Amino acid sequence: MKRFYLIGFLVLMGFDTLAQISFKYAGAQALPLEFSTSWLLRVFSQPWIYGAFVGYVGAFFAWMTLLKHAPIGPAFAASHLEIVSVLLLSVWLFDERIGVPQVMGGLFIVAGIVCLALSETEDDAPGGNPGAGSASANAAALAGDNASHGR
Repeated sequence: MKRFYLIGFLVLMGFDTLAQISFKYAGAQALPLEFSTSWLLRVFSQPWIYGAFVGYVGAFFAWMTLLKHAPIGPAFAASHLEIVSVLLLSVWLFDERIGVPQVMGGLFIVAGIVCLALSETEDDAPGGNPGAGSASANAAALAGDNASHGR
């Protein structure tokens, strides 16, 4: 299951990163903004806008697949790893500069995701605290108790 999560979140991060980078390129071609048919034709004649669509659709399906198995808390945090990947790619692709605050923010994001993932693993162990992933199991057990008592 760990391999599923690792590959799934890498796929999700890849699609999200593709969408953001594509929007950056498409946005540069879309300026100045206008509300006209010629502007729409100009935007949709750029290949990067389709990269953004592919990124968002791919991210949607990757996210839905991950949510089927992963607990929502750590999964939601891990779904934001594209912030780090886009930050790193912006240096290479757009010659943007990153400083100490951006590096620290990226490290905090990764550290937070690791903490959430570790806490979820500890919660799954016998005697661990029930986490967000076990809330539905507790609700199902409670519903079973109510049904057996004729409520």
